[in-house]
Order: sequence, then C-alpha cells, then structure tokens
Amino acid sequence: MKAYRIQHTTTYTYDSDVTGSYGQFHLTPRDLEWQRCLDHEITIDPAPADLFVHEDLYGNARSWFHVTEPHQQLVITAVSHVEVGRREPDPERLALPWEQARPADRLEDPEAWLAADFTYPSPYVEVPPGVEEYIRVSFTPGRAIGEAVVELMHRVHADFTYKFGSTSVSTPVSTLLKLRMGVCQDFSHVMVSGLRSLGLAGRYVSGYLATRPPPGKPRLVGADASHAWVGCWVPGAGWLYLDPTNDKVIDESHATVAYGRDYGDVPPVKGVIFTESKSSTMKVSVDMAPADLP
Repeated sequence: MKAYRIQHTTTYTYDSDVTGSYGQFHLTPRDLEWQRCLDHEITIDPAPADLFVHEDLYGNARSWFHVTEPHQQLVITAVSHVEVGRREPDPERLALPWEQARPADRLEDPEAWLAADFTYPSPYVEVPPGVEEYIRVSFTPGRAIGEAVVELMHRVHADFTYKFGSTSVSTPVSTLLKLRMGVCQDFSHVMVSGLRSLGLAGRYVSGYLATRPPPGKPRLVGADASHAWVGCWVPGAGWLYLDPTNDKVIDESHATVAYGRDYGDVPPVKGVIFTESKSSTMKVSVDMAPADLP
C-alpha cells in the first residue's frame, strides 16, 4: 500500500455579489478492497448554512451545500489521506471469452444485476453508429475479455490525441470518434460507449493521479486535476480498471473517488448560483503527493 495526501481546491470568482450558491460535490475517496480513506475534511469559504452527505445509488459519498452569505469568491477545499494498493484480478477469470461477460447472459450471477446498469446508453455516453465497428477490431470472436479490453485501451490511447480545451464534458461520443482528440473524460466515454455497444458493462470512474511519480517513472497525464478512467465488468473477478489516457491498468498511483454511468453522475463540483454577475472564473488545483502516515 502507498500513502498519499490529496488536496483538491476549487475557486470560483465573480464580478459582483452572489447571494445564494447551491452546490454538489464528489470529493471523498472511496473505501475499497485495495484502497482506504483514512480521513477526509471539506472546507467551504464562505461557510455554508447547510452541508450534508449521503450515499448515492453506486455507493459514492455525495455532498450538498448551500451558501447564503453574499460573496464574490467561493473556495471549496477537500483534503484526504488515503492508502492505495494494486488490484490484481484473477487471471483465469480474465481469460473468459468476452461474449460470456455480458451481464444480460449471466442471470445466475448475483453481481450481474448491478453491472447491467452500466450496459445502457446514458446522458453523456450514447452508443452511436460506428462505435461498435471501432471496438470489434479488438473484440474478435472468442477472445479473452481481459486481453480484448486491454487492447482496446491501447488503441484508444494511440488513436486519440490528448488536447485540453478541444472538447467539453458534454461532447458526444459520435463527435469524439470524428475529432479523435479530447481529455481523460472523453477517452473514458469512448471506451465505455464501445463496451456497451457489445452488451458489456462499462463504468466511468472519477479519481486522482499521483502528482509526483516514483524516481525514474514518467509523469502521468492529468495528474494536476481530477482524472477519469474506465471499469469493465468481468464475471467472477469484479471490475477490471483501465486508464486509456495513460495506457495502463490502474495501480497504486490511482485514487478512486466515485463510480457512475458517465461524467454527469460524478462531477467533482457543480452547482447553481443567484447573482447579477456578468462574468466568473473557475480555478482548480489538485495535488496527490506521497505522505508519511502513522
């Protein structure tokens, strides 16, 4: 297990007073078989009149707040300490032919009902014409599910150019297939859409990357902001998680925050404000650095 201190700060600045701000955020790392959230603290300035947390459908910690004090700047800071290990799915399960990994065909599997929720189109991940043709290059008949999904990850990484600002969170997969560029959520949306086109379960994951790689290791793309990657359900093994932006199966450098059908289910921070302000700016900073924990 590797220990990290994660700090995520979001700063909104407005050109006149905001009289009311309603917000929602997913900033609390999950407790998982390979990850422990040792402590977590949220600071909101100005202080909110209301702040509460609940567990959503997928087991994520979703927080809500309401700031009523007039303000021209809102700062949301989350500080977490986590321990992250390496997850090693069963190789025998990864050798299962991909056609046998469809949740709809695994009615005897008690986990299939939850995985099935990730086989359908969702608001930010449609399944457009052309995505199945793209994915079937990797998913040839009878091929092992683990081998096929890893090759798909390699191809998305090679075929799509990482370019900040080239897309928005709502850019549809059909457009991404034409542009062949985007950022981590776009790479993940393409992979998820492809898996769903074959009836497989594709899960969107929001989290963080270590900002300071071990000596001799390359710096990962997207390490100074929230990151996204993909889960593919494998019967009997749970979920195989892959990071197409960095072309790697996730490891101790990935800290998981939330699961969803797409970005829209698990945005780090979003909200609604009441103001006559004509302009605003948002600044986000993320640091996930090694920590010495007791």
